[in-house]
Amino acid sequence: MKYFFLLFIGVISSCTAQNFIFDNLKEAPVNGGFEMEDYWVWGSSVIKGEDNKYHMYASRWPKSLPFHPGWMIASEIVHAVSDTPEGPYKYIDVALGDRGTQYWDGKSCHNPKIVKYKDTYILYYMGSTHPFEDVTADNINAFTLSSKWCIAARWGKRIGIATSKSPYGPWKRSDAPILDVKPNSYYSFLTSNPSPLIKKDGSVILLFKGRGYKKDGITHGDMSIGVATASSFDGEYTVIDDEPLFSMERFGEIEDPHLWSDDNGFHMVAKDQRGVITGGKGDGLLAHSKDGINWVVDKNAKAYTKLIKWDNGKNIKQGQLERPFVFVENGIPTHIFFATMNGPGGFGNGTKTWNMVIPLNTK
Repeated sequence: MKYFFLLFIGVISSCTAQNFIFDNLKEAPVNGGFEMEDYWVWGSSVIKGEDNKYHMYASRWPKSLPFHPGWMIASEIVHAVSDTPEGPYKYIDVALGDRGTQYWDGKSCHNPKIVKYKDTYILYYMGSTHPFEDVTADNINAFTLSSKWCIAARWGKRIGIATSKSPYGPWKRSDAPILDVKPNSYYSFLTSNPSPLIKKDGSVILLFKGRGYKKDGITHGDMSIGVATASSFDGEYTVIDDEPLFSMERFGEIEDPHLWSDDNGFHMVAKDQRGVITGGKGDGLLAHSKDGINWVVDKNAKAYTKLIKWDNGKNIKQGQLERPFVFVENGIPTHIFFATMNGPGGFGNGTKTWNMVIPLNTK
């Protein structure tokens, strides 16, 4: 069995003291990114198409539902386009929407990550379903995390793919998840938050979030991050090792990993859920790897904080800053995208969400 060697901050590291995200953050454009009136918007992924436009895939669900847990039962993945990476992005259409309870992803599609291999666009995402009536104004008071809708939807979270020959679709969705749960594992309850990287030979490295059942066999545990591989994007995915990369017991709980590569190897940015690694709850961390399997936390690990410098001269601490996505063009990271929320913090305390973007200094 192959073991992971994940060295903690302050231990030997091949990185220099410079942090190539944090040290190169520029001002965030106030009018950049993507938002939609009457919708909660979250979690974006961007790719440049053959039309030289920038194509964003993002989650949205109606504001008639609470932000959390509304996404569990009503999220859909939409497609938006811009002439520049900064945006603003214009809504085009729904890429993946409701297709019925009978499908594993029939009622919710969330957390998109777009990649391309040769002539095929591959949209990785989390899907879920539930067998109940829709939540409306008549029954919304019963819609809570402990309600039947959320119990079924959370239990059913799995990772799948959709493919297309064009960023405009149509998208062919997988009939089954590509990464299912495994009994007596750290992902026995759900798999979610995919972050893929397709190598030149077509093989795939996939970071993912898992949750396992506790000993009572009823409740689920904290988040863990694992890695799976496949010989091709439509091949069989195999989780590497029985131990996660990150967990509460292993270096600290993180969420929303994003993976990319350059001439120096593989890189990961993620949200430090509890601040154990970076010292700031919800701040970003960086890690690196030579093979995508064995990871080392960067010596200078903090990639970002919630305090954002906007191009109108204001410095604002965002209520939430999640789902980091690093956009790479011509082999160079040029922008970092986030899902963000206004307010003092906490999913129930914001009135507006959008996907924001910060250009990176590339000189």
